[in-house]
Amino acid sequence: MAAEEKQMQKFDVEKAASLMKELRNNYNSRKTKSYEWRMSQIQSIANMIEEKEEEIIEAIHKDLSKPPFETFISEAKTSLTTYPSSAEIISEPLGVVLVISTWNYPFLLSLDPVIGAIAAGNAVVLKPSEIAPATSSLLAKLLEDYVDNSAVRVVEGAVAETSALLEQKWDKILYTGSPRVGRIVMAAAAKHLTPVILELGGKSPAVVDSTINLQVTTRRIIAGKWMANNGQACIGVDYIITTKDFAPKLIDSLRNELKEFFGKNPMESKDLSRIVNPFHFARLASLLDEDKVSDKIVYGGQRDEKQLKIAPTILLDVPDDSTIMKEEIFGPLLPIVTVEKIEDSFDVIKSKPKPLAAYFFSDDEQMKKEFVQNISAGGIVFNDTIVHTTVSSLPFGGVGESGMGSYHGKFSFDAFSHKKAVLYRSFNGDSTTSYQAATSYNSPPPLRFIGRRGI
Repeated sequence: MAAEEKQMQKFDVEKAASLMKELRNNYNSRKTKSYEWRMSQIQSIANMIEEKEEEIIEAIHKDLSKPPFETFISEAKTSLTTYPSSAEIISEPLGVVLVISTWNYPFLLSLDPVIGAIAAGNAVVLKPSEIAPATSSLLAKLLEDYVDNSAVRVVEGAVAETSALLEQKWDKILYTGSPRVGRIVMAAAAKHLTPVILELGGKSPAVVDSTINLQVTTRRIIAGKWMANNGQACIGVDYIITTKDFAPKLIDSLRNELKEFFGKNPMESKDLSRIVNPFHFARLASLLDEDKVSDKIVYGGQRDEKQLKIAPTILLDVPDDSTIMKEEIFGPLLPIVTVEKIEDSFDVIKSKPKPLAAYFFSDDEQMKKEFVQNISAGGIVFNDTIVHTTVSSLPFGGVGESGMGSYHGKFSFDAFSHKKAVLYRSFNGDSTTSYQAATSYNSPPPLRFIGRRGI
């Protein structure tokens, strides 16, 4: 069937149900549980990434004007118990799972959870983001060519298609995106008691103490803000907290280093991604234009609606009740909040919903300990930003309004597996003492003799 004809066909609840039934039947055939199938699919995806690298980079550039180098860097036991018994935990696949991806890292955040789901032995439907249409289309084409379509499918589309998918009973759903849509996904999942992983976001702070290497700190903040998709990243630095005394030095350093990174006219820089679409451009512009905010700009502020470009922008001491300090910014605007002493930063962070990430720049070991003890966040990084997501031995996920559940590395396998507890009991070594309570008229029977309704 021609690609144009496929695109013309409407994907509705009926088609979603048919797809779900087909995948369920193929999953029930147990083919996805074999080691050979899992490894062949993962190897095929690895081949796809290697063979189609240029197309992937081109698609992401079409969607986000993301520099090719940034795309290349950022997007691709048995236990013995009481004798004579033994126990083990068996990881079994959950079944048929749904992955709803996002647009800011449209390739990485699509394939990463899909690989974890396949590794665990599940059948998978991937719904890429329609806001990154070139990458979505490429993923649909490539996965159709490279993986087993009887158990791994891509459904393209927008709200209607996502809604149709959410009407189905999945065995798990992983969604990456905004808290607003996360609530919709969770409500739909609740109808079927489907477990969810929600990777959301929030206002991730960077606390900067004066006991730091200023130039290194500044560069790492820039890397975790403007070099991360020009601020359009869920783990990007959302705002800075520092002391009133130290703020002028930090701002001067940021100004100097931003010129080094992006030149004197950042609007002409080839190293900055654009804002993804007009809606988000207008949203960010409204944050800057709000009363008592527009006069707080201390660097940047330039914008070009035609090119969807906004320069790196620093603001100092915007009002706490302004929208820019209430909502996740998800763009190149960086407010700096000042406090009298660095310990006061804890109260600022705790006054807001728990962030997906929290960054702390300091050489004070006691302060680091107190930060870990006092701040709840999806992840914490000292003296750097965003790099914790590259460590596969660490789980990645939020807490509270920044999300629930985690994945990455082995945690992706665990996220899409059920840990089945299995106890092996021998007929040997049986003792009458274990039955004595059951034969006593005055004593209640032990739980082993109580039926389901009695527990």
